[in-house]
Amino acid sequence: MTPQEWLHGYALLALRVNRQVAGDGGATVLIYRGPQEWNAQVDAEEPPPPGRLADDAETLLEDPPFDPGRARYLTAQVRALRAVARRLAGEQLPLPQYARQCLGIEVHRVPQEVFQEAHDRLDRALPRTAGTLAERLRSWQTAHTLPPERLDRLPALVERAVAETRRRTRTLVPLPDGEVVDCRLRHGAHFLAAGHYAGDLRSTIFINADLPFNLADLLYVVAHEGHPGHIAESMLKELTLVQRQGRLDQQVRFMLGPSFVLSEGLGLHAQDLLFPGDEAQAWLTDNVLADHGMPPDGSDFAAIHRARNALLGVWADAALLADEGRPDHEITGYLSRWALLSDDEARMALGTLRAPGGTLYTLGYYHGWRLLNAWLDSPDRTTRVRRLLTEQLLPADVL
Repeated sequence: MTPQEWLHGYALLALRVNRQVAGDGGATVLIYRGPQEWNAQVDAEEPPPPGRLADDAETLLEDPPFDPGRARYLTAQVRALRAVARRLAGEQLPLPQYARQCLGIEVHRVPQEVFQEAHDRLDRALPRTAGTLAERLRSWQTAHTLPPERLDRLPALVERAVAETRRRTRTLVPLPDGEVVDCRLRHGAHFLAAGHYAGDLRSTIFINADLPFNLADLLYVVAHEGHPGHIAESMLKELTLVQRQGRLDQQVRFMLGPSFVLSEGLGLHAQDLLFPGDEAQAWLTDNVLADHGMPPDGSDFAAIHRARNALLGVWADAALLADEGRPDHEITGYLSRWALLSDDEARMALGTLRAPGGTLYTLGYYHGWRLLNAWLDSPDRTTRVRRLLTEQLLPADVL
């Protein structure tokens, strides 16, 4: 099999698996920017049985015609596609084993001491108001929420934050001139925010117009979805890997595979990489919050965001509980107790976990953030950030 034949088969396999996971109107699990005739081919055909997709993956795994480093990376992606195809065919592995095959990580229950430490951090970081910790967190969020009647101002605020995060990202990695990033509000979305690179240095950050937006999270969200997060990674890897090195496989990005873990981990670290200490809070205070009648309240935004990152481990634990068949009330109770979610939020979280691919997707956030914690705490952090943005790495590469 020639490299081009292999890449063609790889793209078709990813498109076919995505079609079956997403179903009619479901959420896609593939970011695809490859040849559109391949996409059209899959859209026009009768969906093959999942068992055949697993066999196609086996064929690709036999002898990838690439150098050892590239073959290792692509083999990990195909193993993820094979595992998902087998699950579609009826194979039911325990979630830790399934996650190992798809995400390339070891998954265990997070010690509750991690969550208690995050609660203690929140207690110190939030304003000293009355109520439980969950009530104080919700009060802080409400106090910084953009009123619905001002939602039309959000795109301009996002674009201002994009300009600042791009400026700071340039100190870590070169960015091309002429890049354009706009913001669009979207109704009926299943996400809070999403960064999409459309090619030709043009990108969009989509914001869910049906959910309250916390302006204290503005840089946290924009850095995650934009720079140095998802948009920067997609753009720089396309420029570096696709246009300069001809690696067309980079245009086929399976979101239930191992590279997703590092992408989300980078996104969750993005704000801290650009705004050390209280710099994000200072910028928001000077450029956003004062204009919207939100005076300083003694809270520590950076500490709150780090605590909330750690509490993503609660969602990871909830995914394991769901996989074990625990009753809904136990899972939502666990989310309420440790992730500090309201009853409605816990029910929505359970819906996310029950969606196709939801458990894997949920695991990627916390474990990606955890993996990069120690790896980015290094004297050569800037070099490592550049590698995350321009190289095809696996979780095993950052252990």
